[in-house]
Amino acid sequence: MQQLVPPPADGGIAVDWARITESWGRAFPPDYVRFMQVYGPGAVQNYLSIDEPEPKLSLSQARRDGMVVETANAEADWESEDKSPELEGISPLLITWGVDATADLLCWDASGPDPASWPVLVYKRGDMRWSRYDCGMAEFLVRVLRADFPECPLGAVFMWGVTDALFEKKRG
Repeated sequence: MQQLVPPPADGGIAVDWARITESWGRAFPPDYVRFMQVYGPGAVQNYLSIDEPEPKLSLSQARRDGMVVETANAEADWESEDKSPELEGISPLLITWGVDATADLLCWDASGPDPASWPVLVYKRGDMRWSRYDCGMAEFLVRVLRADFPECPLGAVFMWGVTDALFEKKRG
């Protein structure tokens, strides 16, 4: 990942992972934990925003554009939108970790007991369809940057095949 997207000079952020785990009822994937340590929240290619972990609070207490609100948006879209065949009939536990400039939602299916094996589910807003990618968050990003899927899973190609991507850390 770091060869394709150099981390910011000021590094990642400190996170109270025990608080995050307690509030969501599960630990987060180790590749995401590592991403936050090295990069922190921010945007790849000024296109894909990667959310800062936040405790699972009520919607009225959550940040307007944060992980909790975007997860609620994903849950609503899950109920109303089409799914690829392998997703028909399932009810995943969604946690949104990213949103892009074309309003696609990038989530984990956090239903399984091992966060390291949670697949990425993408709601591609332009197609109004959910798809599953059997890899973690970091591998998903690397595969997008290497154009290593049959087609771009995102709504635009700002990251597709970009081997020297820019990461801009979110300033708090």
